[in-house]
Formats: sequence, structure tokens, C-alpha cells
Amino acid sequence: MSDNPKSRILVIGAGCVGVITGYHLSLAGADVTFLVRPGRAEELKRPQVLYCYEDNKLKEYKSYTHIADPLEMIGANYDYIVIALDGASLRNELGQELVKTIGKAARQTNTKIILGSIFVDLRTWFLEVSGLAGEQVTNGHLDIHVYPTKRLTLPSQPPTNPELIAKADYAYSDKLEEGFSVDDSSPAVANGFTEIYNACGISRCAVKSAAEYAVGINPMLPIFPACELLGWPKFRDIGSKGEIWSLAVAAVREIQGLSIHGELGQRASAETTEAGLAAALAAWERHMIPLDLQEFNRFHHAVKLQSQGREHLRVCLSYGEAEGKPMSALKELLERVDHPQTATA
Repeated sequence: MSDNPKSRILVIGAGCVGVITGYHLSLAGADVTFLVRPGRAEELKRPQVLYCYEDNKLKEYKSYTHIADPLEMIGANYDYIVIALDGASLRNELGQELVKTIGKAARQTNTKIILGSIFVDLRTWFLEVSGLAGEQVTNGHLDIHVYPTKRLTLPSQPPTNPELIAKADYAYSDKLEEGFSVDDSSPAVANGFTEIYNACGISRCAVKSAAEYAVGINPMLPIFPACELLGWPKFRDIGSKGEIWSLAVAAVREIQGLSIHGELGQRASAETTEAGLAAALAAWERHMIPLDLQEFNRFHHAVKLQSQGREHLRVCLSYGEAEGKPMSALKELLERVDHPQTATA
């Protein structure tokens, strides 16, 4: 068990990311509270039912509390606040007010923030809006693949049990090397959270350098609009998809080469090839079986987070243009996904 099994953690958001993150933190002995929209509070009055692809069993998650008013954060002195909202929601008008309230609650306290939202250079923005000190905040990302079973039904492959999935609120697969990742923008925050999370005993949190973390996430976003244009082919076939695939890989390399990604990004840009990236994606797809990775991605990136992904890529485009780079592949990919009738495979 962790040296601090009763760490008090507030998870902001109780959707896919929030619930699964809270579940593992609860298994680690933490006292977990969710901050949710008022309409979501009613659903949390009953246990959340989770289906795990690894053991094909249902889990009942009920060891949590919840609040619906952000002002209740103030004076609560949580050890950690984990933000489990998508980057677009965090950056809109309501999200900015929430960030200011987080800043008010955490300022001049020992509360540490895991910024578990994905968006390019988000930590810089968050520190500016919240007014918090850099040593209080680090980036985090859920690597567990999780989806709401009432909104998505995936093709079933043995030994998956579709009858049990139908009884669950969420289904998840934790087959990657780590279930959660944090970067070392604030080592104290990253290391402390990792110690707590890893006490759950069934999932693992990894600490990565800030450069490795950013290069591993930001440049990969062009893959999903390309898949959308191509009709979501299996990754094992992606390398044969001609012009659109070539355009996507060129856009990946352009984003890797942005100055915010430093020397690591420059090296990645020089080393990334169409065949190599296709092989890596196909390996990811094979590893996730029996979960159907591309059907999962179709929901996650073309329905749930499509607008966030587009905005992310447009910000990357603006960063590149500000550096005097043409970003021609990314620009063309965005034009085609905005006007798919012009796209050809």
C-alpha cells in the first residue's frame, strides 16, 4: 500500500476518463471525490459498473463521494486535483471560470494539480489563467482505453462477454505498459501522484520527460482526421492508403518539428516514415485485441472529441506559421477534412 493511503483527491469530471481514474485511485486507498455537473450528480448516487476486457468481469465502483458546486473546492485542501475534462471544454468560457476557481482553491496551499486534459501547450495556458505556481502543476494523460457502453457498442471478439458489457456503464482495457502517464514539468507533483496511483496494484503510472510526453501526444492527432477521410480502415491496412496517408504522415512530421518539441521533436521528425508509423499503429491495433481499436477510435476521435482534435491541429498550424514554417501538409489535411468531397485516397 501507499505510504499515504488516505490521500484526498478531487477528480474534476466523471465521464470515461474521470471514473476510470477515480476507480484506480480508490483501489490505491485514496479518498476520491468527483466534481460533476448537477445533472450528472444523480447518476453518481448509484455505483458505477465497469467491464474489464482483461479478465472479462464486472467491477462495482462505489467508494467515492461527489460535489456539484465548484466553490466547494475552496478551503477543502485536497492533496491532488485531477482534471479529467477534454481540452476544448477546459478552454471554453465556462472552463476558464472553473480554472480560475481551481486557482483560488489551490493557491498558497499544498494542493497539486494533474492537468489531465489534452491540448497543445495546455500547461502554459493553465498556469496563466489559474495564477498557480509551476511547481504545483504537471501534465497527465489516461492511457487506458475506456468507452461508455450506452453510447458505443464495439464488435465482439472472443473472449469478450457482450452480455456483461451490456450491464456496464463503462468498458475498459488496460493493456498498454502504463495506464496513466504524467510528465516531469513538476517532478514533485508527478512522483507523488505516481506513488499513489501505483499502489492500486493492477495498473501503472509512468513518469515521462516533458519533451517525451509532448512528442508522444501532440503530433499524433493528424492520424485521426486522415482515418476519417479514409472511412476508418484497420491500421494494418493504413500504409496502403496512398495520398491521404502520405499527407497525414507529413503533417505528423511538421508538428514534431515545432519548436515547442525541442531537439527530441526534431529527431522524431527526421526519423518518422510512412512505413514505420504504419507498422507502429498496426502493432498497437494487434496489442489491443480483443478490443476493436479502430471502432474505438472512430467514436473517440470522430464523435466524442472531434472538435477538440480539429482545434488542436489548428493551434499547431498557427504555431508553425508563427515560426515561419509553411505547414503545407497540415494545412492541406485540415482543408480536406473540412471539405471531404475534395479528398482522394
